[in-house]
Amino acid sequence: MTKIGRHALAALFVGIASVTSAAEGFRQLKAAEIKSRFAGKEFTDEVHWAMVFRRDGSLSSFEMGAAGKGAWKVEKDELCMTYAREARRCYQVWVSGKSVQLRSEGRLPEDGVLQAPAPRKAH
Repeated sequence: MTKIGRHALAALFVGIASVTSAAEGFRQLKAAEIKSRFAGKEFTDEVHWAMVFRRDGSLSSFEMGAAGKGAWKVEKDELCMTYAREARRCYQVWVSGKSVQLRSEGRLPEDGVLQAPAPRKAH
């Protein structure tokens, strides 16, 4: 193996180790933690979409200017959401610092942050 090849291989291993370490920084929330963290908060990517989890179990979503409504609840350590015309979806909730991921088998994680709901105009 050439010297450049060894350096490239070493860089690849360092990159993999960094990704693994970042992934290990996440921990899964249990039911009580999910409810206490999400109730009254907004889960958002801070640019394109937001979901507001009201304390009464209702859910408001905002995506690229379009608003939607639904419901949410916690079941078996998962956050479950239902929208009017969509099937219920449940997610494991993983956190690392300010970062939150909603994970569901067979899907890419939904990455965002939890924050106080942003003021929005009613349409």
